[in-house]
Amino acid sequence: MDAKVASLNDGNGARGVIEGKKEVKSGKFPLTLWEVTMACGVVLGFVLGLIGIYLTMPASDYSFLKLPRSLQDLQILKVNLESYTSDYTIQVLVGYSLVYIFMQTFMIPGTVFMSLLAGALFGVFKGVALVVFTATTGASSCYFLSKLIGRPLVFSLWPDKLTFFQNQVAKRRERLLNYMLFLRVTPTLPNTFINVASPIVDVPYHIFFLATFIGIIPAAFVTVRAGIALGDLQSVGDLYDFQSIVTLFLIGVVSVTPALLGNKGKP
Repeated sequence: MDAKVASLNDGNGARGVIEGKKEVKSGKFPLTLWEVTMACGVVLGFVLGLIGIYLTMPASDYSFLKLPRSLQDLQILKVNLESYTSDYTIQVLVGYSLVYIFMQTFMIPGTVFMSLLAGALFGVFKGVALVVFTATTGASSCYFLSKLIGRPLVFSLWPDKLTFFQNQVAKRRERLLNYMLFLRVTPTLPNTFINVASPIVDVPYHIFFLATFIGIIPAAFVTVRAGIALGDLQSVGDLYDFQSIVTLFLIGVVSVTPALLGNKGKP
């Protein structure tokens, strides 16, 4: 096992972790000027896209437009956007997608509220398709941004969690898709951490993409369906009843079972 971890000598392995810990101890800002400039460029791209959408909308009071941080904010957003959704469907879809992808790319909390909003505005099937598309695209955007500039940031924020994730990936390399699916449908590791850390520990993009695309469907369905009855929710905790939690857990167990059986069969 130690040999496998050490073999990741392209900067994603044990040497990278050691270097990362040194960076943390130095107390310096983890990103270089070039990396900050690149991140700002990505932010600017999203902002310009949203401005373009705004300019195509009719003149009106858009003070209600803000990232929802509570169910009350979400209710206000839903009430105001319903009329625009029927008359300006393309603009609402593109604007929603840009916001969701931006939040995923930069690990901004609150995407659960955006998933609820998709259900409230578009219904179950269209809402699930939209959430799966935007969540997968946003996770992919985060993956590639992290591949370029994320290494020092991940080492600074989650050194211990990164070591654990790296060891698990090294152990399950032959059945990595099953393990990544398990992570996506269970709360073993936060999705934001998986997005930003996967390129650091050398998870291939095609594995990351498939696990993300397939693995988020169950949770997306639960959340989007709840968005249809938004007025009945008292808190975000109401999203996951006992049946939903058990279902997601069983899906996670099924996804990781082949990897566990494969490891047991090895000498």
